[in-house]
Amino acid sequence: MRQTIFLFFILLTSSTSTLASTSAEAILDSLDQTIAAKQEFEQQKEEELSLLKEWLQESSAQQGIYDLSTRLYEAYRKYQIDSAIVYAEKALKSANTPKNVKNTQLQLVILYSSTGMFREAETILRSINKNSLPESLLPDYYYAWRLFFNYYAANVRLPEYNQKTRIYRDSLMQALNPASMFFRINQAESLIEGGDTQSANQLLTNMLREINPENENYAMVTFLKGLLHEITGEAEKSQRFFALSAINDIRKSTKDNSSIQHLAALAYEQGNIERAFQYSQVALNDALFCNVQFRTYYLTQFFTFINANYKEKIEHQKSQLWLFLSLISLLSLFLIVAVIYVYKQMDKVSRIRSELDEMNKELIRLNSDISRKNEQLNDRNALLIDSNQIKEEYIAHFFDLCSTYINKLENYRKTLNKKAVNGEHQELFKMLKSTSLIETEVEELYHHFDTIFLNLYPTFVDEFNALLSDEETSEPRSGEKLNTELRIFALVRLGITDSVKIASFLRYSLSTIYNYRTRARNRSAVPREEFEERVMKIGTLRSNKPVNF
Repeated sequence: MRQTIFLFFILLTSSTSTLASTSAEAILDSLDQTIAAKQEFEQQKEEELSLLKEWLQESSAQQGIYDLSTRLYEAYRKYQIDSAIVYAEKALKSANTPKNVKNTQLQLVILYSSTGMFREAETILRSINKNSLPESLLPDYYYAWRLFFNYYAANVRLPEYNQKTRIYRDSLMQALNPASMFFRINQAESLIEGGDTQSANQLLTNMLREINPENENYAMVTFLKGLLHEITGEAEKSQRFFALSAINDIRKSTKDNSSIQHLAALAYEQGNIERAFQYSQVALNDALFCNVQFRTYYLTQFFTFINANYKEKIEHQKSQLWLFLSLISLLSLFLIVAVIYVYKQMDKVSRIRSELDEMNKELIRLNSDISRKNEQLNDRNALLIDSNQIKEEYIAHFFDLCSTYINKLENYRKTLNKKAVNGEHQELFKMLKSTSLIETEVEELYHHFDTIFLNLYPTFVDEFNALLSDEETSEPRSGEKLNTELRIFALVRLGITDSVKIASFLRYSLSTIYNYRTRARNRSAVPREEFEERVMKIGTLRSNKPVNF
């Protein structure tokens, strides 16, 4: 919570130039943290309201009841309109001056209009004589008419009511002080609606330089800035200012808001279904709680659409997860079969060695006339013994690798399961999308391959370069034992000459393997057609010594 407030404080107290350099993603991350702390801000709001209610219950003077009821409906106005109406009506009953009566009636018009009670709102407006109003209430009068037609237009969607909204906004601006913040907000709205985006941007930029982030109009100014950039097609700037507006609304527990609704739409357009779902859910819950009728109607439709897409994506990801788990299970089964097969091969080699030992004893007893052949057989037998020892050594290493990979797969499965059970879908999706695990394991596989191969053929690099022209040698980079070209011909030396298999093992395209092999032949110091045959004759098996990884 403290970290969230600190990040938000840094954002809100930044200059306009600093905000321009702050990435939209960074501010959206701050918004996500603010949403996570939303209940704490609402708790503070409820405590403030509870205190005002206690004071109201203790008050007996008519003026005190009016003042506290007024404070309560103002506190509820953008939080919960139904409660705001209750206290506005209570304030109207206790109003003891004509000015207080008219002021409260105008506030009721705005509240009624927000909840769709247009008949009640219009009745009050028609009952008020504009000429009898004090000059100080004229802005409230025009503002009430403007919001009445604005909300009505949002419900019935007829252009003539939008025109009336603009007319009353013009009248409102004539009644306001041109230096006031409220006048400039309406002026910015008028400029945006009229298509003069350059003037609107300059006006809003100047307002942001001077407005305090704690000012009640800050959320509206940043919202208009976001709306302006949305109209001009600057998505990142639009997200940045909508997010600042949404953060301010959440901190002040303003439920009648529009910024997060716009953020949900932008996230959906960018293909970020998770964020669109989260923001639309927050916006819908706020609209339902606050009971702003036209927002609730729109958000219900939008959220239904987003929810369907979100569920579809979740189902698709679940299917992928089951597929991966199935593949892992099959791989585990394959490893078990491979281990059994290797054990059988070991037993077979052991039997062959025993038979060769018997043959060797028999040959020793033969006549000296066949001593030369006996020596050849002894040499072959020695090679087989050496080969068997190498196999035993590397089979043990193979078992260790198998065990390690099975443990890694099990730990990965447990991690995914834990994330899924805990509902940490964001982290789960991030882990599923990440390729870092595969990349790390591939690098480790190549490291093991290089180490084992060079222990088998320690002179391979020198002998390979001896087959190339002097200026065309192939050397591993610092920290590497083999580079890609050397690794390809190491596989050739092991008898794997099929480019398809080499490409599969090294995770390169088939054309890349062909290109490497062709370039090497072209650089050959021996005839091109003999190059790979010479490679397959490089080196001899090393003497018995362990492999260090």
